Amino acid sequence: MSEYSTDITALNERIAESSLFIEDVRKEIGKVVVGQSYMVDRLLIGLLTDGHVLLEGVPGLAKTLTVSSLAKVIDTKFQRIQFTPDLLPADLVGTLIYNQKLSDFTVKKGPIFANIILADEINRSPAKVQSALLECMQERQVTIGEQTFKLDDPFLVLATQNPVEQEGTYPLPEAQVDRFMMKLKVGYPTEKEELEIMRRMAGTQKKEELGTVVSPERIIEARNTINDIYIDEKVEQYIIDLVFASRNPAKYQIPELENMISFGASPRASISLNRAAKAHAFLEHRGYVTPDDVRSVAMDVLRHRIILSYEAEAEDITTENVIEKLMNKIHVP
Repeated sequence: MSEYSTDITALNERIAESSLFIEDVRKEIGKVVVGQSYMVDRLLIGLLTDGHVLLEGVPGLAKTLTVSSLAKVIDTKFQRIQFTPDLLPADLVGTLIYNQKLSDFTVKKGPIFANIILADEINRSPAKVQSALLECMQERQVTIGEQTFKLDDPFLVLATQNPVEQEGTYPLPEAQVDRFMMKLKVGYPTEKEELEIMRRMAGTQKKEELGTVVSPERIIEARNTINDIYIDEKVEQYIIDLVFASRNPAKYQIPELENMISFGASPRASISLNRAAKAHAFLEHRGYVTPDDVRSVAMDVLRHRIILSYEAEAEDITTENVIEKLMNKIHVP
């Protein structure tokens, strides 16, 4: 056996051992959340790669329940912030309050000082509030007055958008949407799942209590382990090909997409694809990345980063159609 094979085998064993808690997390969340394994896994990928998630789905799909359950099972602080048109940046990050006893200003921290944040209906609030949140996401710190405070680690923002109503909303600019590692589209449950949801939620029996199955320190440790996961040069090139084909389809023999894409994916897409593919391999208890890992996360990483042309929109072509075409045409190593 070669030294290379021995290294990969040893790495595989180490990853398999350090990723055991993933099954415990899935099982514990499954006590209160029916189905939604796709959303749970993508939230775990965000958590394990220090990336934020934008989520689009109609109301009632257990988004809040899933996120709050995740916070409970990893023993972290959870905050849900309902974004509204009258929300101010100070309502999010905090403000200075005058203390009459001390004759001085004291800092009152806002709800952003938590580990897992659910920014509900982010497109309901004005640009300055959205910008305040995105600054916290990027810088991992908050400045109130003259003081700067570091945000706790882990720090995950899950922002939701309601695709049904667009009246009175402030859509996030493309450059700001790009700061989210992934954009998920959550669909309705299956008939079997909805029957189980109805039976659980329609009754008045006591709701299941969730226990803590992993510590925040273990999550941070797992992040460092994920950095060691092996990714072959051919798989790295596959990621680059996917991203570059979205910018210049003709060069990759996909001329039919030439007039469909206004702007291709940014360099953040390449970085996010690499990190998300490694985290996906970790969820599968593997020490190396396969092209299937990349393909599994490609839709979520690229969905909000490819801007379609008016021509594509006129022909009812969606971003998903374009990404599928890219994945079908680009050679898989």
